[in-house]
Amino acid sequence: MKLANLLLERRITLDLKSRTKDDAVRELIDMIRQEGVKLDFESVLGAIREREEIENTSYGHGFAFPHARTDAVGEMFILIGVSRTGLEGKTSDQVPVHVVCLLLTPSTIAKLYLQTLSGLATFARLPGTLDKVKAAGSPADIVKLISDANVTVDKELMVKDVMRHHVATVRPDDTLKDVANQMFRHRLSALAVVDDAGKLVGIINDRDLIKVALPDYKALISNLNYSMDVEPFEELLKQEDKIKVSELYRTDYEVTTPETRIVEVAAMMIFKDVRRVFVSQKGKLVGVLLRKDIVNMVIRG
Repeated sequence: MKLANLLLERRITLDLKSRTKDDAVRELIDMIRQEGVKLDFESVLGAIREREEIENTSYGHGFAFPHARTDAVGEMFILIGVSRTGLEGKTSDQVPVHVVCLLLTPSTIAKLYLQTLSGLATFARLPGTLDKVKAAGSPADIVKLISDANVTVDKELMVKDVMRHHVATVRPDDTLKDVANQMFRHRLSALAVVDDAGKLVGIINDRDLIKVALPDYKALISNLNYSMDVEPFEELLKQEDKIKVSELYRTDYEVTTPETRIVEVAAMMIFKDVRRVFVSQKGKLVGVLLRKDIVNMVIRG
């Protein structure tokens, strides 16, 4: 099914008056109120704000996707608002939010909710999308833009619906210091290692870094009185600009494709006890699926 088929023109406005995302959410919810739909609007707002506190839904590219799964609604609502001037507030890429896509679904809906969010985000990532949306003259034009983008909602939940599209990477010639800086910057415990063509060649994690400092860790565990001539972490710091990723990375990683069913990957992650699966398409790294994201997005919502 095409994503555009889920949209209603009466729930799209091209003239948001609000200056902040929070006010824009209220303005969009008022569109439902004006239809005569009876809801506990304060409960709905509370659920949206709770989700925002967990993670800012200003996605980048000029788009924001506030959303909530709540028992305060009995059906799925998709509301889109366009701000010609842009909303106030910080964004990850410094591009002001011009398009607010609000998604509300009952707690019992998971698959369609995630796929709709994923589809809207896919639309937002397409080159030139923001300019086209801002230039739209009517709600019908917005629906047509999304229809022409041919974004679909699948029958089953796929990896592409949950995966992270931005993957922190290092290259074989990068140093241990580069790895540590990337891990700290992105709050990650592992990084993908890619070649110059963007092909995945390995993985390096925090355990690999610590093992460099403690090559005799087995002896240390078996004998807590094991004596070391030098402080291992001080020695590691002296070498951090010289040790290359090519000396440390491993090739025992798991790979899947964007079109793989999420249940298959989740089962494999449990069976093999892995925390992350890289996503590859046509030989290039295009994403990563984390075990915690399945919990956060699919189970918690």
